[in-house]
This record gives sequence, structure tokens and C-alpha cells, in this order.
Amino acid sequence: MATGRTHRPATRSRGIPEATVARLPLYLRALTALSERSVPTVSSEELAAAAGVNSAKLRKDFSYLGSYGTRGVGYDVEYLVYQISRELGLTQDWPVVIVGIGNLGAALANYGGFASRGFRVAALIDADPAMAGKPVAGIPVQHTDDLEKIIKDNGVSIGVIATPAGAAQQVCDRLVAAGVTSILNFAPTVLSVPDGVDVRKVDLSIELQILAFHEQRKAGEETAAGDGALPAAARRGAAADDSADQGPEGDVPAVMPA
Repeated sequence: MATGRTHRPATRSRGIPEATVARLPLYLRALTALSERSVPTVSSEELAAAAGVNSAKLRKDFSYLGSYGTRGVGYDVEYLVYQISRELGLTQDWPVVIVGIGNLGAALANYGGFASRGFRVAALIDADPAMAGKPVAGIPVQHTDDLEKIIKDNGVSIGVIATPAGAAQQVCDRLVAAGVTSILNFAPTVLSVPDGVDVRKVDLSIELQILAFHEQRKAGEETAAGDGALPAAARRGAAADDSADQGPEGDVPAVMPA
């Protein structure tokens, strides 16, 4: 089976937009679930709903793959699974190293979905000498001193960084120098990489903060709804106050009066 260092996806050379590439895994997940239920065909509306996008966008995305479906029948599920997997490079074996085997790194090592999606955890690496040789998910942890040799021996082009923030850039530099050209970064820091190296950042705290923003806004809307609408007289008074602050054309003056 081919390895990731000698075969790379052709999405960019074929002109597929990055936004479409980002949605392909969503379609693949939905299609895989249909395939597991032995569903032979699916309409664009059904697949779009399962992937969480609108059907017009889905049809546009699939047009970049040269797949248009059959009117009245829909899309062939198995063929689309193959087509998207091929486009994403998942018909190959992609060896991956995980650097930083703390709680998060160990959880990633134990994730069973890598193998079924075309990724093989080739090595687990940590800076703690006490971790060396200890098995995690059946794979013995190796020391960072051997990082370059591990990458070369396993033909690794994808690295996962799950270290503390302070160590992430140094680990990143070593990965890149050893030949890694794609990095998935779980460390809470921004990495600096040269041209030709792709970095995807996963920051759980940022995602939670975004959710907190939406929760706060929903709570504010519920409070406003509970207060009820202003009486008509109050609304007229508020409108009068607003108009008094506006300029001759109805715009707020650049300098408000003292």
C-alpha cells in the first residue's frame, strides 16, 4: 500500500475550492453511515440534510468531482464513498506521529477512527524519559530524542502536536525539518511554519468560548422577551430622543454636542 510521503492528494491541482474540500469529510461521514446500512442511492436533499448543508451547495461541490447524480435516482452511495475517499487521499495509508502523550495525546492514540479513515498511528513520542517504552493503545511511547529517525523510518508526512503550548513551536520546527509537511496542532498556540507546510489548529477552549458567547446571547434574548415590549408611548418617546440626536440628513453627528 502506498505511503503518504510519495503520494499526495490532487485537490489543489484540480482546482477544488478549499471550502469544498472542508465539506468533503462531512459528505463522506454521511455516506459511510448510509453504506453501513446498505442504502444503495441517496438524493442530494437527503445527503445534504445528513451532512448539514443545503442541497444546492452539495450539488455544486460534487460538480468539482465530476459527479452529477442521476435525475430521479440520486447518487450512487458506494461510488461517492470511493470518489470522495480518493479525492481526500484516503485510499492510501497515511502514517501519523503523535507528539505529546499526556491526557489528550493518549486519548488521540486510543481513538479507533483513524484506521478506518486511512490513517495509521506509526509512533507515539514524548519528552518524558519515564514514558519511554510504556504502551499506550498498544503502541510503545518513544522519546523525542529519536523523533527525526522515527519520521524517516516510517515515512511520516503528517504530525499531530498535543504538547503544552511552550513546547509546541520547537516540536513543530523539528517535525518540519525532518520532512513533515502537514501538522494537526492541538497545543493552545499559533505555530509559525514555512511555505509548503499545512497547519490545522484545533483549540477546544476557543470552541467553548464561542459556545459561551451564543449561550449568553440566547440568555439575553430570553430576558428581553420576558420583559415584554415597550408601551406605545414609551416607544414614541424613545424615537423622539433618537431623532433629536440625529443630524440634518438623519445621520448621527460625527461630534456629539456637549
